[in-house]
Amino acid sequence: MKKGYPLFVLLAVVLFSVAPVMVAQAPYEATMGLVQKIFYYHVPSAMVMFLSAFICGIASAVYLFKARPEADRIAAAAAELTVVFGLIVLVTGPLWARKAWGVWWQWDARLTSTLLMWMIFVAYLLVRRFGGSGAEKLGAAMAVFGMANVPFVYVSVNIWRTIHPTTRVVPTLSPGMRGPFWFCAIAFMLLFGLLLAVRARLEQRRADVEHLYLLADEE
Repeated sequence: MKKGYPLFVLLAVVLFSVAPVMVAQAPYEATMGLVQKIFYYHVPSAMVMFLSAFICGIASAVYLFKARPEADRIAAAAAELTVVFGLIVLVTGPLWARKAWGVWWQWDARLTSTLLMWMIFVAYLLVRRFGGSGAEKLGAAMAVFGMANVPFVYVSVNIWRTIHPTTRVVPTLSPGMRGPFWFCAIAFMLLFGLLLAVRARLEQRRADVEHLYLLADEE
């Protein structure tokens, strides 16, 4: 990863530089017009948020049952990214909704469940930061619970009547929209992978420093 990291960073820079051009050239949606182009950033951010929540939950489960410190470090890194990309979702969504629906927010199933899932991972970070002894295991249990909410958030638009579009939107994109969308999705996935690797490595360095402090105190 160390040798390939600069190459992946360069690739991410190229993808995010080209993405606005592809989005600008994508056809306008018939009813929403220009504001619909938020879709190319809103939906990939949501995809990354879901992926990050799954990684956090799985790593936390491994930590709970196997007590592997490296799994806990990955979970902590993924939780932070879940919050970051979730915030992007929660900001771009209302910007789009204001033009498309005439309101900034609706307490429908998708929006409310997304907000609640995001708040679970915010709570995870707060517990780890201020929970004291045993906070890692308590946070891990919260992360597993947060991961369990991801399928619920995803299918909520198909189960309940909601103003949010259903999950059938992406598979039915027109050819002119499909290419820019998946290009942006790949760019966000690559960015997520890079950030996760950097944050997990930083967590490893923090653990090493704490271990050195403990050894110094023992002496």
